[in-house]
Amino acid sequence: MDSTATIFKLLCASLLITCLCHGQSSREMSSEDFDVKKSPSSSEKELVEAMEELLGKFQDRYPTYQKRAQIPLCDIGERCAVKQGPRIGKLCDCSRGSSCNSFLLKCI
Repeated sequence: MDSTATIFKLLCASLLITCLCHGQSSREMSSEDFDVKKSPSSSEKELVEAMEELLGKFQDRYPTYQKRAQIPLCDIGERCAVKQGPRIGKLCDCSRGSSCNSFLLKCI
């Protein structure tokens, strides 16, 4: 009785392993799997051309970082902002390690 239970357990374990490993097979890798394309295909070229065309159309609509006016740097103690009614306008950015105090409007 003990041997039949052991055989039954081994049979169930082997069946389980077979079901789990059914989809996995050892396949030899060929040179085609690692083939690197040296030149883009015509569809890739068409896609690149279409993307360049779209970028050219939308480039005028959205400003780039280079077109923005750069704010000059302030030294510590210099006036960095001006109060314009309820709003505060920025005159310059404080240098590294300091920040613009919103009450004094100076770099501290």
